[in-house]
Amino acid sequence: MRLSRRLVLAAALAPLALSVIAPGAARAQQAPTSLLNASYDISRELFEAVNKEFVPAYKAKTGTEVKVDQSHAGSSKQARSIVEGLEADVVTFNQVTDIQFLVDKGFVAKDWQTRLPNAASPWYSFPAFLVRAGNPKNIKSWDDLVRDDVKLVFPNPKTSGNGRYTYLAAYAFALEKFNGDVAKTDAFVKKFLSNVVVFDTGGRGATTSFVEREQGDVLLSFEAEVISAKDAYKDKNFVVVVPPVSLLAEFPVAVVDKVVEKRGSRQLATDYLTFLYSPEGQTVAAKANNRVVDAKVAEKFKDRFAPVRLVKVEDVFGGWANVQKTQFASGGKLDELFVGQ
Repeated sequence: MRLSRRLVLAAALAPLALSVIAPGAARAQQAPTSLLNASYDISRELFEAVNKEFVPAYKAKTGTEVKVDQSHAGSSKQARSIVEGLEADVVTFNQVTDIQFLVDKGFVAKDWQTRLPNAASPWYSFPAFLVRAGNPKNIKSWDDLVRDDVKLVFPNPKTSGNGRYTYLAAYAFALEKFNGDVAKTDAFVKKFLSNVVVFDTGGRGATTSFVEREQGDVLLSFEAEVISAKDAYKDKNFVVVVPPVSLLAEFPVAVVDKVVEKRGSRQLATDYLTFLYSPEGQTVAAKANNRVVDAKVAEKFKDRFAPVRLVKVEDVFGGWANVQKTQFASGGKLDELFVGQ
């Protein structure tokens, strides 16, 4: 695919990653020298870049050459695959609910969010817009996305974490716009959903529909994805539009306890995830247009990111557990508003 070819914590945490790759050849010699990272759909290029930094850093500290394999699909699908037998040592997802699913199935320990800084989320993003050259529909905010003359592309909220964030961001915007009036909010979001011309199953498919198949006026995806698409297709002169307000999208990571206990790969898996918080790992993420949590690295890359006010699922919807129950469960709000899609 053309796109695949072209795309590619604070200071206290700075020494953390490499220091936890503790010297000790004996330990490394007895442990597996490979691990599998199961990740979300659009993160392939990001983790290819992470692995290029991690592997030599690990070898320099331990003397051991390791290999990191990657598996990519919608994060909900990845979680189900692990339960069905995919032996992933670590998961790097885009939604807490997908790791909670693994907790509920006994694959990940309940305390996973306390094992790493920032509730086990090394960077973040949010739904943003990509529009065509010159922004011919003058798209500025969520209000513009319910106009009759504007057609949208974003992944299906029923199959994609990326799509669920977009749906929730639109709903959160409308709740605020209408001062909590649920009936008006529902009407806004129903119109928003009806303006979508294609619901791909994942984020990368949506990017391809917009960029290569030239469907729709606006692509909605994570900011990191829309900036990367703009940079990869400079000849198309796409424009990134960051709305004044959007929804915080965190990218939680976890060791898959059931798998690492079976394979004996816990230390390598832990070292890998800890590396994501190091200056090196944070720099890789920032270069891939993710907003990082290391203050020094974030400062270095601040010029590439537009200001935005981010609201949280916890504040607007009462947390992910409540979102799952009220919005995404069978017969929930999404089913109600998604009629005819």
